[in-house]
Amino acid sequence: MALLGSAAMVLSFDIDPAAAHEHDDWHTREHLPERLAIPGFLRGSRWAALDGSPRYLVLYEVADINVLGSAPYLQRLNSPTPWTQKMMKSYRGMRRGFCRVVASRGAGLGGGALLLRFASAPEREATLRAWLVERALPALADLAGIASAHLLHAAGTPAMTAEQRIRGRDTDFSWLLLATCYREQPVLQFESQFVEHGALEAPHATSYRLACLLGN
Repeated sequence: MALLGSAAMVLSFDIDPAAAHEHDDWHTREHLPERLAIPGFLRGSRWAALDGSPRYLVLYEVADINVLGSAPYLQRLNSPTPWTQKMMKSYRGMRRGFCRVVASRGAGLGGGALLLRFASAPEREATLRAWLVERALPALADLAGIASAHLLHAAGTPAMTAEQRIRGRDTDFSWLLLATCYREQPVLQFESQFVEHGALEAPHATSYRLACLLGN
């Protein structure tokens, strides 16, 4: 499994352009180290959009889904540092999902990524899941240029906390496909096959480059 642990927290968002440089300094120097100090947080990465929106993708790989409801994590969310309080005010359109790793293929993280978010009608979810796990994800992971491919599914709604109150209520995810690559083109070619699949509802894809990575 290329992802560390059996669960992940995924965030996608924009930042007030005037605060972007400070956001990247804060996130690199304070926020990522703070999160990775919480028991069960294994690796954190920040990605910047090649074009379009949301501008940022942040991925936290955790040991299991219980880490995201643990007392140490909630304590940090409800006791934000002064710098965190300042930066939360610059967030726009936050989506934040607590997800289980349904399937994961590959050997690492590439320097580029495609995040595809989508939903599925309940009556079609079992069929879609089987198609993704048995056919689509393996085919994607086998493409030249792909480092890894991961299927994530929402496993709960994050609780309201002090950090969220500052930036405004978050929106969640349903299904996520994350592919990382060492060449951009294979991901872009495969994107259309996912988007065109009839079982995907409200698909939205964004391509990213790796900006910062921190692990334990």
